[in-house]
Amino acid sequence: MPPAQPPPGKPQKFYFFYGHRKPSQNRPTVRGGLFSNRLTLTPPKSQPKIKPQTQPSDLSKWDPHLHPSSPSKPTTTPTLSFLSPIARFILDAFRKNQSQWGPPVVSELRKLRRVTPDLVAEVLKVQTEPALASKFFHWAGKQKGYKHNYASYNAFAYCLNRTNRYRSADQVPELMESQGRPPSEKQFEILIRMHSDANRGLRVYYVYEKMKKFGVKPRVFLYNRIMDALVKTGYLDLALSVYEDFKDDGLVEESVTFMILMKGLCKSDRIEEMLEILEKMRANLCKPDVFAYTAMIRVMVSEGNLDGSLRVWKEMRRDKVEPDVIAYTTLIIGLCKGGGVEKGHELFKEMKEKGILIDRDIYGALVQAFVGDGKVGLACDLLKDLMESGYRADLGIYNSLIQGLCNVNRVDKAYKLFRVTVQEGLGPNFVTICPILVSYAETRKMDDFCELLVQMQKLGVSVMDDLSKFFSFMVGKEDRVKMALEVFDDLKVRGYYSVAIYNILMEALHRIGMATKAVSLLNEMKDMNVQPDSSTYSVAIECFVDDENAKEACVCYNKIIETSCIPSVSAYCSLARGLCKIGEIDAAMMLVRDCLASVRSGPMEFKYALNVLHACKSGDAAEVLAVLSEMMQEGCPPDDVVYSAVVSGMCKHGTIEEARKIFSNLRERKLLSEARTIQYDEILVDHMKKKTADLVVSGLKFFGLESKLKAKGSTLLSN
Repeated sequence: MPPAQPPPGKPQKFYFFYGHRKPSQNRPTVRGGLFSNRLTLTPPKSQPKIKPQTQPSDLSKWDPHLHPSSPSKPTTTPTLSFLSPIARFILDAFRKNQSQWGPPVVSELRKLRRVTPDLVAEVLKVQTEPALASKFFHWAGKQKGYKHNYASYNAFAYCLNRTNRYRSADQVPELMESQGRPPSEKQFEILIRMHSDANRGLRVYYVYEKMKKFGVKPRVFLYNRIMDALVKTGYLDLALSVYEDFKDDGLVEESVTFMILMKGLCKSDRIEEMLEILEKMRANLCKPDVFAYTAMIRVMVSEGNLDGSLRVWKEMRRDKVEPDVIAYTTLIIGLCKGGGVEKGHELFKEMKEKGILIDRDIYGALVQAFVGDGKVGLACDLLKDLMESGYRADLGIYNSLIQGLCNVNRVDKAYKLFRVTVQEGLGPNFVTICPILVSYAETRKMDDFCELLVQMQKLGVSVMDDLSKFFSFMVGKEDRVKMALEVFDDLKVRGYYSVAIYNILMEALHRIGMATKAVSLLNEMKDMNVQPDSSTYSVAIECFVDDENAKEACVCYNKIIETSCIPSVSAYCSLARGLCKIGEIDAAMMLVRDCLASVRSGPMEFKYALNVLHACKSGDAAEVLAVLSEMMQEGCPPDDVVYSAVVSGMCKHGTIEEARKIFSNLRERKLLSEARTIQYDEILVDHMKKKTADLVVSGLKFFGLESKLKAKGSTLLSN
């Protein structure tokens, strides 16, 4: 019988209320709550709120990392919150001793009454120090009445693998056997899975060989995993040897077994062997389904083996397996990328006859392939068919068609397609307009060229960035450099110029041997108040050195240093060689040191130049020749910088005779011509005279005789 309703106007009364019962020795904690009348589930608003009582401490929530006076927010990492209190106590002992095993850790662990294998496994699951984990594992094994179980062994193996000690993890089976617990298949499966996930195929085979030594026979599942790991890592022959063991064990293949082997054989282009496995699969198990055939075709296509993929396609037809849209898409796209667009188009027509839904990617691949073959008409027909099928062409398809139309000199139609991309909001980019810009440049339609730039600017595109890409594309071919200069001359008048464009043109001119023209562009930048950057001056350094104007090259180098920038490596090399040719040996060696100190990967010639300078400190020609021999063994023949290093080092630490021995040896080995040997001998004598004169002047300055030297010089001049 339901309880009687209270009279109206009286406050609601509850039958009983209790909170958390206070725990005692004989009575555990009871979690209570608020219970009211059955007819009223929520208390009235007039009822005062009852403050929740403080919960008693719970041992299961004990955390050694949380200070007692700290707020309720724990400071432990979330990965440790699920551990038992004793496991957290052990980890806290490790932490307090800075993860170093020693007497303090052992004394802390001895406070525990006993250690169980499950507790050891729990600690090892979160341990990240392999040395500490090994010490703890072996310490636990020495406790009285303790024996490791499979869980602790497995956790130990996982811990070693997690810390990249997988070779040590492979020795866990021997450890288990030595402690009287022979490993089962599960332990080897764990090791195989670890190596398989890390793509360590040879380690997988090593563990498999160890399984055979222990007399453990894998199941079909584990055999499949071993062969799959070997195939994925490129060890197909080892996988086939494992398959022979599979058959010797009397096991029956599954569909996965056959597929692993066939995919591996397809990837290695061993089609005949793959067909043998396929026949065996048909005879012993079943015919492959469409997914298996698609997987094999995908492997063939990824390796670029179109003939093999077509043979697999024929085998699929032989088994009367109906290909789905994914199989068609995989093969057609592969044929289009590999130059078999005609066969791909036939399969496309076959799909239309069967009424299979054709993916837009197929249209895109066919359009791109037809444009590449110069069959722009067929590509346009595909665009029409695409729209009639209810699809909307993407920007990639339009870009391919625009490129094709420009290739056949139909830039007017290409421009119409560009307008279509704008109307449909596809966001045309530089790839879209580049063919049109090139066509306008070739036909000298600069008004249309600039109009297209204005339209792109209205779309929010950075025109100057696109122009930089355009000129980079133009100067990619040597015969277009002159055309690029002419286009730039027209664009400068309209205000389209930048430092990046000047740099691109200067690099192109220097590359084709027109250094003087490149220097004229640098002067033009100064006239137009365009501030050159470090790249500009780096190219200018190379151009000035080619024009045998090392003085101006040094001026450009100083301007780069003044702006706290670093020249390019090619500029360093060019300037160093230029200084060596004019006899500025000391300046060249300073430049070598500056380059190696500034760039991350300096040229090999500069590194060996410093080695030569260091070898010259001995004053022995044999040590210098040893460095030069090592340099040539590394495939780096000596150049002017290295020869100048010999001159500099021998003039400073050795003698002229030892330096001449080096150059004579190089001449005998036909590394130096007779003319170059004579030239370097003159440079050697001049540099030695210069160094001697510098030493004399320094001595006079030291003894205060410089004034007498000046007076004697003036007397000689007066006479």
